[in-house]
Amino acid sequence: MVAYKRWAVTGAVVALGCLARWGVAQSNIDPDHRLAWGENIGWTNWRGAGEPDGSQAVSVGLSFLSGFLWAENVGWVNVGDGTPGADCAGAPCYANLDGTDSGVNIDPTSGELSGYAWGENIGWINFDTAGLGTDQALCDACTHQFFGYAWGENVGWINLADATHFVAVGPCAFGDHDCDADVDLSDYAGFTTVMSGPGVVVECAAFDADGDGDVDLRDAAALVSSFAP
Repeated sequence: MVAYKRWAVTGAVVALGCLARWGVAQSNIDPDHRLAWGENIGWTNWRGAGEPDGSQAVSVGLSFLSGFLWAENVGWVNVGDGTPGADCAGAPCYANLDGTDSGVNIDPTSGELSGYAWGENIGWINFDTAGLGTDQALCDACTHQFFGYAWGENVGWINLADATHFVAVGPCAFGDHDCDADVDLSDYAGFTTVMSGPGVVVECAAFDADGDGDVDLRDAAALVSSFAP
């Protein structure tokens, strides 16, 4: 299984990280990092099947995914319709398997994924995989990258990040934590949560302007100069 590093961030910033769109919308999956490998189904494309704007593809929201990923060998897989109806401890919940409200959640504290995607030709894909003896599927707030594995009874493992291919949100400029093409109050709120003060080293690529492996006052100055309320 792929080993990965979790960035040292607090819960509030994860909630802002993988993120900014509600409902099925134009995809915010990075065109250069859109592929995940299924051991029995080949490549899954999280930015659709060729439409240039990714309008049918996966969109990563604050606490859930929406849209469709595409696999040449099995067709479309629905990760959520963008309108979860249930409420799980204050967060959208897509946990049921009766087809009335299914999809994939993002935990606002850990970035871990849960819930189920549905493929008409392959059935359910489970994203809550820690209990299955593998790396839990998650979306890292500071790298905008997916990690871990999803599992389908009929298709086996889907690896969200191998050595050369992975799924990510973006591309995102420095400070644009929610990848919505501007640096605004939501990004600033995320930054203030990450920067914990002198002597507290926090690695977060999304806010590390000078690339020194820490989020500090120099990065704060860079963020202010990029701010566009």
